[in-house]
Amino acid sequence: MFTLYSLKNGLANVQGFYCDGINCGLRPDPSQGDLAFIRSDRLCDIAATYTTNRFQAAPIRHALRHYGKRFQGNFILANAKNANAMTGEAGIADIETILAALPAEAEAQNPVMSSTGVIGYRLPVDKIVKGLDKLDWHAKNSDATARAIMTTDSFKKELCFEVELENDQSFRIAAIAKGAGMINPAMATMLCFIATDAAVPADEMEELLEEAVSLSFNRISVDGDTSTNDTVYLMANGASGAYDREAFAEALRKITFELAMLILKDGEGANKVVAFEVTGAANDEEAAIAATNLSNSLLVKTALFGEDPNWGRIASTIGASGIACDEEKLSIYYDDLLIYNKDNRELDPEREEKAYKIMKKDSFRIRCDLGMGTGSFTSYGCDLSYEYVKINAEYRT
Repeated sequence: MFTLYSLKNGLANVQGFYCDGINCGLRPDPSQGDLAFIRSDRLCDIAATYTTNRFQAAPIRHALRHYGKRFQGNFILANAKNANAMTGEAGIADIETILAALPAEAEAQNPVMSSTGVIGYRLPVDKIVKGLDKLDWHAKNSDATARAIMTTDSFKKELCFEVELENDQSFRIAAIAKGAGMINPAMATMLCFIATDAAVPADEMEELLEEAVSLSFNRISVDGDTSTNDTVYLMANGASGAYDREAFAEALRKITFELAMLILKDGEGANKVVAFEVTGAANDEEAAIAATNLSNSLLVKTALFGEDPNWGRIASTIGASGIACDEEKLSIYYDDLLIYNKDNRELDPEREEKAYKIMKKDSFRIRCDLGMGTGSFTSYGCDLSYEYVKINAEYRT
């Protein structure tokens, strides 16, 4: 048994971790951060998951070249406004230059870098290197760190939980994330840095992280696009001396899932977060295909924005997904309201009015029972608004 509590101030709560964020000139507004770090005062075991995009950005290529997806280190440097993607070997060399410039007081061991922003431009190395002098290596400024990695995000994303174990030991786990656009359930487009003082065995970290990501970031979609820079790092320094696999796995699942929901809530121009629950599929794999297609569908997303209970868009998306399905067996529900089955193909005025009320909510569930088997899967999406087009049409300006 264990008890989980929510704490304020994110990364600042975790033993042995320090963090800060400043403006080094990548953003024109000096009040907005664009460079941040997270470090531990002792060596950490680190596990990572990266984008499935074949054009991986230079920071990911650098990390994979030197360390792989599981390694020991204690330091992450992150910047906004520039993705350092599609920059070739020069982009990797720029990272080497920046990391080599870290001062001795940073106490960096096997440092890695993460970047987010516009694709196709090399990092302004001089600005970033000069910015290193402005960082406070002994700060615990989670707020500034979380804000410094934002791009089109409208709010910071940081969480922290304390977990008390049955033996009166406890550990803490905290995370910051960024993400609002280019979000697709393929290691969704975002950065997430997780720090814990739990004594997690090194050989368990990758499995635990992959499970948590599969249940959170890999189930959300804002626009169906996958970026070049998606990264999740889990850093465990063992400072608390406490660990319980079940408790840690639950805390990790909870923090990644809640951050994923915050990313959806902040989807560029989004107004609604919707769970797409597919049941009765021939198997879990086909349920996942259907649910993912629903969360990615532009027609479904625009119907959500228009608050139009047009079940035809739901049905046609399932039918186009290529899975086994039959209109005679299909049932569609908005929350618990039956929208469609073979005996109720048209919405009567009473059910349509109820459907409109559901669709006006900030969050609700669309459940599709395919009647083909026992497979199930839930993905999560949001609506697509005029604001999304405006934000992305002006992304570089």
